[in-house]
Amino acid sequence: LWRMCAHSHAQLLNQSQFGSALGVSHTTVRKYLDILCRTFMIRLLPPYLPNLAKRLVKSQKIYVRDSGILHALLGISTYDDLLGHPVFGASWEGLVIENLLGELPDWSGFFYRTAAGAEIDLLLEKGRRRVAIECKVSAAPAPAPGFWNALEDLKIGEARIVAQVHDQYPLRKNVLVCSLPQCVAWLKESS
Repeated sequence: LWRMCAHSHAQLLNQSQFGSALGVSHTTVRKYLDILCRTFMIRLLPPYLPNLAKRLVKSQKIYVRDSGILHALLGISTYDDLLGHPVFGASWEGLVIENLLGELPDWSGFFYRTAAGAEIDLLLEKGRRRVAIECKVSAAPAPAPGFWNALEDLKIGEARIVAQVHDQYPLRKNVLVCSLPQCVAWLKESS
C-alpha cells in the first residue's frame, strides 16, 4: 500500500484500483488510508467544488507527506536520481503543498480540476479570500492554459507560481512567480 501511495503521489486517488491490486475491498483500503492520514503520513487533498456548470473532478488527490519517505519508497537515493525521475515535478508539488498548509493552518486547501482540463494545484481559502498556487519545478515556469482557464472560471484575483527561483517576478497582473519561502511570507503578511 505504501508503494502504491508513492507511485500515485500527486494523482487522483482510486481506492478500488488499490483494493484490486492488494486483493482487498475498497472499504478496507479506505480504512488503511484513514489510518495513514490520521498519523500524518499521507494527505488526501479534497477537490474544490463550487457551483459551476462544469464537469468537475470529484476524487481526492493523494500525497505522501514526507518527501524523504516518498523518495525512499520509489528507490530514489540521490538528487541526480530525482532529477531524472518522472516523479520530480510531483515531488516538488507535494513539498510545496505540505509547506504551505503546514505554515498556514488557518487556511483550507483544495485542488481544482475540470473534465475540460482547467486545473489549479492548490487553492487556498480563508474566509472569502481565495488564492491559487501553481507548483512548477522549473526555474522558468510556464503554466499550461488550463491554469489560466481555472483562474478565469473561479474569478481568482491572486495567484502565485511557486518555482525554484531566487527573485520573484510578475507573469501577469496579480500573478507572480516566486520561491516557496517568498510565497509563505506573502501569505502570512497578507492574512
